Amino acid sequence: MTESRQSISIIPVSGIPEIKPNDDLAGIIQTAIAESGLAIEQGDILVCAQKIISKAENRIVDLKNVNPSPYAHTLSKEVSKDPRLIEVILSETTKIIKMDKRKPEKGRLIVETRGGVISANAGVDASNVSGGDMVTLLPIDSDKSADILVAGFKEKLGKDVAVIITDTVGRPWRDGLVDIAIGCSGIRALKDYRGKTDSKGLELNATVMAVADEIASAAGLLMEKADFVPVIIVRGYEYDKVGKGAKELIRNPEDDLFR
Repeated sequence: MTESRQSISIIPVSGIPEIKPNDDLAGIIQTAIAESGLAIEQGDILVCAQKIISKAENRIVDLKNVNPSPYAHTLSKEVSKDPRLIEVILSETTKIIKMDKRKPEKGRLIVETRGGVISANAGVDASNVSGGDMVTLLPIDSDKSADILVAGFKEKLGKDVAVIITDTVGRPWRDGLVDIAIGCSGIRALKDYRGKTDSKGLELNATVMAVADEIASAAGLLMEKADFVPVIIVRGYEYDKVGKGAKELIRNPEDDLFR
């Protein structure tokens, strides 16, 4: 008899309120889970949208308080964006990879953020904030943010869980957006199959799966942006608990053919 395959559950957590700076995010998530009639189990993976992390860490900027530089004014004309927004993007950027000005109304900067992630406009985002001139920035250190949440759940519940923090990004050569892991704790982001054999007995020599990104994308199916579901429980997936955070997913520039 063929052994049954692993079954994985993806469970949305409703009832997360609007997050404010310095909120106890682990406590708020725990309360929402309990009020939804759910419970955190040992080994669960909590997938959290970057936006609630950024809000809790006060990574919020009011563009009214931004004084754009001459360089920001120059770039703003090339990509048809508010120079104040350009200034904020530049403040979060270590390197501009590409400037897309083919369609001015959809102009964007593809940059490397301070955390090493390659993304459009450094992840600076005005959606689901408070309207007007408010934008959110990515967490300063998303792996550390995930560490704090893991410790918070351990303290409050006595349960060992993993946390993945996600952001929504585009991909080279493909239309549409997907969620990826920009921070994680309690789970190894990569699963290395090199040295193992496939179903035909051939040795694998190049297969390293980005499991944290795969989990992030799966959770993204239920992380409805319009309905504000920023936390998902992924249950039943067996994972390596020791890793180096989502930074393991960032390709060494020396090995990167595309920048």
